[in-house]
Amino acid sequence: MGPSMLPTLNAAGDVVLLEHITPKLHGLKPGDIVVAKSPSNPRMLVCKRIVAMEGHEVHAMPPPRGIVIGGGGHGECHTVVPRGHVWLQGDNLFNSTDSRHYGPVPLALVKGRVFYRVWPPRDCGPVR
Repeated sequence: MGPSMLPTLNAAGDVVLLEHITPKLHGLKPGDIVVAKSPSNPRMLVCKRIVAMEGHEVHAMPPPRGIVIGGGGHGECHTVVPRGHVWLQGDNLFNSTDSRHYGPVPLALVKGRVFYRVWPPRDCGPVR
């Protein structure tokens, strides 16, 4: 995890717990933070927030640089999330490689939902 989830999660020291049952039961919802295999590099895991579920229309601003899926370059990205997919974005939109780059993510790549921060001690508690 890099800086893409700042300020919610800090890659330089936060330790979180994942729950693996919800993704298998399709109990995920927009707003959940998940860990998934990267669609662009299956050896890498990414931590992102679910912004939209299957059937939802996404109107996302393009990333500051790079390719936009479903967009025309400089304007908004408009797409409908296909069945069995989610749209993931980092909370730090200016420093996140996410669905704005690689498009909707198959649910099969979602490995777990982040639900609790255990480190650092001052920030222990549920992750929202």
